[in-house]
Order: sequence, then C-alpha cells, then structure tokens
Amino acid sequence: MSIYATLWKLKFPCDIFDPVNGEWVEVTAQAVPAHVGTPTPGFAYEDGDPFAGFLPPAIEVDADGDAPTYRAVVFVTPKTKKGTTRSGQEYVEPLLCLDGEAYAQLTIEALYAEMRRAIRI
Repeated sequence: MSIYATLWKLKFPCDIFDPVNGEWVEVTAQAVPAHVGTPTPGFAYEDGDPFAGFLPPAIEVDADGDAPTYRAVVFVTPKTKKGTTRSGQEYVEPLLCLDGEAYAQLTIEALYAEMRRAIRI
C-alpha cells in the first residue's frame, strides 16, 4: 500500500524557447496525508515515524485523522524511481518535496517557477 495519493498531473515544456515543438515532461504531485506518521496517539505510530528520514516532519491530526494541510507533497516525473534501501515508499531524487503548509501557500506562478527550476528549464 502506498502512502501517496495523486493530486494532479501537469505537463511542463522542457524548452521555454520552443514550447510548441519542444518536448514536455509530465509532473505528478503526490500528497502524503496528514495522518501518515502522525505523533497523535491512536494512529499506530506510537513507536515512531518510519518516514521521518525522507519526509517533512509529521503533524498532529484530529480524531478522524484530518489536519488543515497534507503532511507533504512530492513532485515526480515518470522517470522518478520509487523505493530505496531505507524505504520502499521513498522516491529517489524527486523534483521537489514540500511540507503541506508550504504547498497550501504556493501560488500557481510560484509552482511554475519551481517546476522550471527543478526540470532545469
């Protein structure tokens, strides 16, 4: 079972000088729900957060496992590999990993700029 839920997929031009005829890369935003690894008692993580080594810090949730934001949003391409010796859930060199609060505050313009930097446009 995956800890990720797909939020969206968008295509970004790889060549800003020829976005019509140039190549495009598909970017997928993978959200990690707030309850994953939560320190809140009753969610099976009393022995610790198994994802702390590669995700932003876990967050508190309410009795239903909800919080105002995701724990994290990880941006990947079809070429991004998943699974490491540390965890089968860890992405190898994702484009970007944000905590849920940073993602919630991100404007579309800032997201586009981050993706252009991440895919080296």
